[in-house]
Amino acid sequence: MTALYDRYQALVAAEELRADPDQEQAAQRLTQLQQELEAVPPRGSTLWKLLRRVPEPPRGLYLWGGVGRGKSMLMDLFFDSVHIHRKRRAHFHEFMLDVHERLKEARKSESGDPIPPVVASLADEARLLCFDEMVVNNMADAAIMSRLFTGLIDARVTIVTTSNRVPDDLYKDGLNRQLFLPFIDLIKERLDVMSLNGPTDYRRDRLGNAKLWHSPNGETATKALSEAFFRLTDYPVEDRAKVPTEEIAVQGGRTLHVPKSLKGVAVFSFKRLCAQARGATDYLAIARHYHTVILVGIPVLGPENRNEAARFVTLVDALYEYKVKLLASADAEPDALYPVGDGAFEFERTVSRLLEMQSDDYLAKGHGED
Repeated sequence: MTALYDRYQALVAAEELRADPDQEQAAQRLTQLQQELEAVPPRGSTLWKLLRRVPEPPRGLYLWGGVGRGKSMLMDLFFDSVHIHRKRRAHFHEFMLDVHERLKEARKSESGDPIPPVVASLADEARLLCFDEMVVNNMADAAIMSRLFTGLIDARVTIVTTSNRVPDDLYKDGLNRQLFLPFIDLIKERLDVMSLNGPTDYRRDRLGNAKLWHSPNGETATKALSEAFFRLTDYPVEDRAKVPTEEIAVQGGRTLHVPKSLKGVAVFSFKRLCAQARGATDYLAIARHYHTVILVGIPVLGPENRNEAARFVTLVDALYEYKVKLLASADAEPDALYPVGDGAFEFERTVSRLLEMQSDDYLAKGHGED
C-alpha cells in the first residue's frame, strides 16, 4: 500500500505537479487520515473483541479553497490510496439527491422520523464518505444537513469534503439560514478545517490564454478543443483512444452516457445533447457533475431547428447556474448563432450568458457558486 504523500511527491518529482506548500500540507494531513482509517480493524473482526472497546473513528476533514487549487486532485489521490472496505465518493449535489430519494422512501413507511433510517443505511454502506464541491444553495438541503451529518458522524462515518467556501460562508444569505447554522458549528467541532488557497489557479493556468469559443466548426476547432481537454486533465495525448467514458445518474432513475469523462471534464457533441430528446434534468445532472464541459459541433440555429435551439438554451442555463466552464466549437460566434426568425429575440439572453461565460470574472468563480 502506497501512502498518498509518497504518490504526491512522485508527481511533483516527475513535474506533473508544481511544488505547492498548501498542497503539500494537505497531502500530509490526508496521508495521516489514510493511515488512521487503514489501522481500524474491519467490522466484525476478532480484533474488536481483543480491544474490548470500539476504537474511535478517525476525525474527518473539510478542505476549502479557491477554484483550481488542487482540491479534487488531492481527493482523487486520497480516495484511490486509502485501502478500506466500505468507502464512497460522490459529488455533493448527487449525494444530496440520493439522500432526498431515500427520505422519500422512508416516509412511505409512516414509522416516524425518516432521518435515522437513512443515516443507518448510509453508515452501513460506507465508513468513509468523500464529497467533491460541497455547496448549499437550496433550503431543502439546508434544513436537514445538520441532523443528517450529526447522525453520520455519530454512526462512526468519517467525512472528507472539499469546498470553494470557508464554512462560515456556506449557504450565505440563504432563506431561513438560521436552520443551517448548526451544520456550520458541526463542521468546526467535528472536522478539521484546512485551507488550500495558494496563489495559483492551476485549472485556469492550464487553459492559459486559450480561446473558449471556436468558430467555425472544423478541423482547426476540433484540434484546439482536443488540446484543451488534454491540458485540463493531464491525460497523455498518446492514450487519446483510451479516454474513459462514464454513465452519470439522472434524476428519475435514468443514466446519461458521457463519451469522454475525466477529472471533472466532459466532452459532448451538440447532436448528442441537443438533437436528441433531452430535458432539464439531463442538463442539470451534467452541470452538477462536471466543472468543465466541452461541446463540439454547434450549428447556426433558427426556426428550422427550434427544438434543438430550445434544448441548447436549457443546457446553457443549467451550465450557467452551476458556473460550469464551457469550451465550444460552433458555426458562428455567439451573437450570430441565432441570427434571424422567430425566437431570435428570446435567444439574446443566451447570447449574453455565452459571452459572460468567457469572461475572467465568470471563470474565477467556483463550480456551483451563486
